[in-house]
Amino acid sequence: MVGSLPALRRSCPSSLPHPYGFPLYSIPPITSASTVSAPGIPPPRPSSSSSSSSSSPPTSPHSSPPPPQNAVSSFSSLHYPSPNSSARLSLNHRLRHCQLRKPLDATARVHSLWWRPGVMRGHVWIDEPVPLLRNASALLPSIRVSEDISRFRYTNPTGHPSGLRIARIILETFRLGYRGVRWFVLCDDDTIVNPDNLLTVLSKYDCSEMVYVGGSSESHSANTYFSNAMAFGGGGVAISYPLATALAVMLDDCLERYAKLYGSDDRLHACISELGVPLSREYGFHQWDIRGNAHGILAAHPIAPFISIHHVEAVEPLYPGLSHLQSLKLFTKAMQVDPRSFLQRAICYDRAERITFAVSVGYVVQVFPTIVLPRELERSEITYTAWNKIGHRFEFDFDTKDPYKSICRKPVLFFLKDAWRDGSISVSTYLRAVRGGDLKRKVFCFRKSAPLPEISEVRILGITPSDIWHLVPRRLCCYVDKTINGTLGLNMRQCDKGALGSVSDFLFS
Repeated sequence: MVGSLPALRRSCPSSLPHPYGFPLYSIPPITSASTVSAPGIPPPRPSSSSSSSSSSPPTSPHSSPPPPQNAVSSFSSLHYPSPNSSARLSLNHRLRHCQLRKPLDATARVHSLWWRPGVMRGHVWIDEPVPLLRNASALLPSIRVSEDISRFRYTNPTGHPSGLRIARIILETFRLGYRGVRWFVLCDDDTIVNPDNLLTVLSKYDCSEMVYVGGSSESHSANTYFSNAMAFGGGGVAISYPLATALAVMLDDCLERYAKLYGSDDRLHACISELGVPLSREYGFHQWDIRGNAHGILAAHPIAPFISIHHVEAVEPLYPGLSHLQSLKLFTKAMQVDPRSFLQRAICYDRAERITFAVSVGYVVQVFPTIVLPRELERSEITYTAWNKIGHRFEFDFDTKDPYKSICRKPVLFFLKDAWRDGSISVSTYLRAVRGGDLKRKVFCFRKSAPLPEISEVRILGITPSDIWHLVPRRLCCYVDKTINGTLGLNMRQCDKGALGSVSDFLFS
């Protein structure tokens, strides 16, 4: 029976410092678990267990088969300031949960790239105790064992009951009784999160209300199979404290009504729908239901703060010539150097050379041999397939374009080499990719050979966008600077209010 909910009023200042919580992970049956206390974070008042498990994609005509049952599923939750506190939102106000599908040492390798021990709060939730490697224990939040879920019905013929456990993590975490929590954030173990941007985005919302924040899948089939109004857990789900309070009252009863559903995300969405709370969609959450070469997506990120990417090890290494782990280290390094600008795009033109620069900060600079208009550049080049291995344009729920087939239209690529800060300026360098097609350009493209043949490196000096840029986001502006010893300079910043920032600024001014 559902009881009445207490009136809740939480102070949610509009301007907040970085609030992080620790990930709570749930791991399906593996072997044994130790409890690891995060340094500097007080334990929760009650001592109880929590439940969660790895939820796998459906084996419907539009999805891939679920992972093996002995996979690790994780769920992480983030804590926020006390209900009546006027303190700005910080990482300590958020609890994070993650679904683990890999052994803890593999999970620790990914999470150590972005997790902040002593600053963020959370847990790793497991089905059964598992052996914990000494190195992994220092990189993960505290580990807890989930409650038994055998009393719940699960009738989906293609899924796995672990979805019930993961769906209940929000309930079990809530019952731990942490003080000062404003948000609970859930994600998978193979997810990389930008905590600074997550904090920035959540600060837009009134955490004294029931709020459900996240993103949908890139795959049209997945959105159709589950729901276009559902937050996919791999990319991350944020639930405000009042919504978590309501779910704590009715979740177990609600789960019994949805025994036929596949996993955890759809169960959680079904119960939130019963409360009448819609999804507040944020385009920076990336379920990343893709396989293969992620270049097309990373080069055309939405004009929104980057928050997360999932399935980071299901795609090819993000940067050529590096291993998966090396790529992820470089990726997160660039993310931490300038979180707001990371993966944001800028377009500028060289009037004399009649060439186009398309920048994705922290990833790539594309130099096109012709003038390419922004409408085309905003579309993602399909260099990948969906999770179900379909690569047709109509399979994706965002703007795409077919790959460039003519070498005369293909851009020259400069991939990130390094990034750092120099005072208030962010600096990133990009090296020219192997010039395999230069000879073909000379033969087939007449006089139009590869652009900037004398340039081997691009250096970008960037000014971080303002702390309210995310409220009314706009593509960044870039300007071509001088070339010194084979290095071309570009300057990037938030566009001035009076600047058109378009083709006319560069070609007709």
